[in-house]
Amino acid sequence: MQQETRKRMIKESAIWGFIVLELIFFSVAGHFLSLSENAFMDFENMLLLLKQSAPIGIIALGMTVVMINGNIDLSVGATFALAAVVMLDSMSWPIFAPLGDWVIPVSWALALLTGMVLGAINGFIVWKTGVDAFIVTLGSMLGFRGLVFMYNGEQPTFQLNWTMVDIAEARLFGLQTPTLVLIVCTVLVWLMLNKTIHGRNVYAVGDNREAAVNAGIRVGPHMMINFIIIGFLAALSSVVFYSASGSVNPNDGMLYELWVITAVVLGGTKLTGGKGSVIATFGGVIAIQLLRKGLGHIGADTAMVNLVIGSILIAVLYLDKQLNRKGDGDLKV
Repeated sequence: MQQETRKRMIKESAIWGFIVLELIFFSVAGHFLSLSENAFMDFENMLLLLKQSAPIGIIALGMTVVMINGNIDLSVGATFALAAVVMLDSMSWPIFAPLGDWVIPVSWALALLTGMVLGAINGFIVWKTGVDAFIVTLGSMLGFRGLVFMYNGEQPTFQLNWTMVDIAEARLFGLQTPTLVLIVCTVLVWLMLNKTIHGRNVYAVGDNREAAVNAGIRVGPHMMINFIIIGFLAALSSVVFYSASGSVNPNDGMLYELWVITAVVLGGTKLTGGKGSVIATFGGVIAIQLLRKGLGHIGADTAMVNLVIGSILIAVLYLDKQLNRKGDGDLKV
């Protein structure tokens, strides 16, 4: 048991060691290569990095729960966009005209409800059909994205409310609203996974679904709840982001699922389920944002950023596979 705990702690701390290396490398490299006069580890720069990490980070928390559970959700980018369209468009519905600025919480609630309904649809189909979540959510990714394009005639949805912008850009202890929401969600999801029966069942089902069934866990409804959670968090991410920008394009959120999965895997969550940590996922999100921001700081273009992050992801997956094989006594030589 102690050896297993030690192994888990090493895996969870590895991402933070990688972050330290990133900070050192980009600080030194930026001194020689950056065209900017600002230091990479400038305080305001780091606060901005945390804010920019929030949209992907909030969704990644939900993806961690789903992946520990032994599933995956490829529709989060489309859910993100559709929730934003509902939020912004509902603010101009005639039925809500008498509400004034009180339409803001109503529109937020409609967006969150949209995410939960879409998540419930995914979970229900996976539960009742037995089809792999990868296939189900691949189909719903296309279907939900189609709804985004159909909703407003493939045109951007625009609704700027300055009261909502002020809320979205408010600061507390120097941290802006998106950062605060990310931190609060991280704490809440950690508590759910580690201090509740449902959280313990997430690991149990992901580790051995048959044993979980034999233990009396209602696996189908349990998985559906987790898909509702990730749908809610995808919508919450959308609310946080678009409350400030006030405009959503039909293509927004595309490839978010890949960035989210990359962050979760970098944080050490196993694709096969049963193991993972939201704290390490938080680190994975920060690591990716540091790479994107750091490579841009030293003059790398988008193609180079994607190449580097993709290469690191493959290396991490290969290393994890090798370590697991070694633990099982069948490491290739």
